[in-house]
Amino acid sequence: MVKELSELLKNNSYPGRGIVVGKSEDGAKAMFAYFIMGRSENSRNRVFVKAGDEVKTQPYDAKKVKDPSLIIYSPVKVVGNATIVSNGDQTDTIEEYLKKGVCFRRGLQQRQFEPDAPNFTPRISAVLSTDGGFSYEMSILKCGDKEGKACDRSFYLYTPVSGKGHFLHTYQGDGDPLPSFEGEPVPVRIGNDLKTFAEEIWAGLDPSNKISLYCRAIDLATGAYEDVLFNAREEEVKA
Repeated sequence: MVKELSELLKNNSYPGRGIVVGKSEDGAKAMFAYFIMGRSENSRNRVFVKAGDEVKTQPYDAKKVKDPSLIIYSPVKVVGNATIVSNGDQTDTIEEYLKKGVCFRRGLQQRQFEPDAPNFTPRISAVLSTDGGFSYEMSILKCGDKEGKACDRSFYLYTPVSGKGHFLHTYQGDGDPLPSFEGEPVPVRIGNDLKTFAEEIWAGLDPSNKISLYCRAIDLATGAYEDVLFNAREEEVKA
């Protein structure tokens, strides 16, 4: 059953980091979104910045950075006709393997969940391929035990359907420790307008914990894209 993304977000106070990938309702565009949330001062001290076709996280206030290892990375990279989206430095691993002509599943077999006990945050990733068509694959690497010694790796390959996407996020909700996402990526409705898509996601995220959001729509006929970026810290400055 295809669900409304805005409702899923409003009913989850802390989905954590999330990836949405799908095809526009008119079938003309590949669309994706990536958002981050945070509870600690270190996590909230971030913004998204664009660097060419890529997106990076960077500190909002460099003087307040405590541990950059899990919060500074490139969530979006492009290799040829493939666009990578992830919630950590596994973006670099996927990029390395795609450049070698090896599928992203092989690359992620070298990676596992984040070493942030006791949460053991899942690593979530997606690759959109627009080479002679459109397909996308998603993955989640989760802790399989309480000690952080086992990793469960799940992969999902989709044939895109117009007006439909899939939503994958890191946490089932708030908690201590944070409960990891359960089940498969959730089917969600995708419209045509990128700005509306982005605004609905941003409005659905809990205002006290949302940090940044990046959305992109890729024209499947030309390869050109449009994008939307929101940073909560920059909105604070404007206010």
